Amino acid sequence: MRNAKVRKLFHFAFIIFHLPFYISSSLGTIAYFTFNHCVSLLLVALVVPIAAAEPQREEILIGRSAEGREIHCEVHGTGPDVLMVIATIHGNESAGTPLVAAFGDWLVAHPEELVGRQVVIIPVANPDGMAAKVRFNPRGIDLNRNFPAGNWHEGDVKLHGETPLSEPESRAVLQAIMRYFPDRMVSIHQPLECIDYDGPAQELAEAMGKVSPLPVKKLGGLPGSLGSFVGETLKKPIITLELPRNTSNDSQELWDTYGASLVAALRFVEEAKANHESP
Repeated sequence: MRNAKVRKLFHFAFIIFHLPFYISSSLGTIAYFTFNHCVSLLLVALVVPIAAAEPQREEILIGRSAEGREIHCEVHGTGPDVLMVIATIHGNESAGTPLVAAFGDWLVAHPEELVGRQVVIIPVANPDGMAAKVRFNPRGIDLNRNFPAGNWHEGDVKLHGETPLSEPESRAVLQAIMRYFPDRMVSIHQPLECIDYDGPAQELAEAMGKVSPLPVKKLGGLPGSLGSFVGETLKKPIITLELPRNTSNDSQELWDTYGASLVAALRFVEEAKANHESP
């Protein structure tokens, strides 16, 4: 618990002092991070004991959409190994939302799975698009092309936004990433029916593929996508879990088919370590 509290303090300090992003529409985005201000907070956290009971499942407001709808994340556990799962960043690809709802219920029913772990779920990253059943947000921007990846400038600016992070929804997702610093991420999409990956995520993709009806397939990072930003710019493993186009929206049916993949992502570090240590 104490280590988790120290980690949260570090994350909070990072959010405050790492900005600003320096943005150039012609050269892409350059970000620099300042850690000097974090040192004092870390030293204090190591000396001063912090003990407070935390709820097992916590809902946190991380932003609002272009039309003012709330964007939440659901947080389970306080451990240092963090998995983040994002659904419905494209409003007409909404099967991920009932799937992660079932994942959240499973985590509540299996608290032992959260020992040493934390799971952060963003059930609906594009609430306006989901309400209208369209891919983009109301400003006509593809939110999954609006992140400050090194390849952002290679895309169509009309669809990607005038600058990276021009949209409140993508800023909300970034806030969650910077607050919780996930060790790995899963972003749920439709309709390409595969397990795609970016960054150092091949082993994670293969672990998920072993318990999934979907094949592992490397599609390649697109300009300004979350996969390009997290996987190629931040060098963190990220999976794009592509469900079928006409998949059911029934939460239990989705969980029965794809839930094991999310559990594999949750357990990945522990199982990978065990596999590497086995003779």
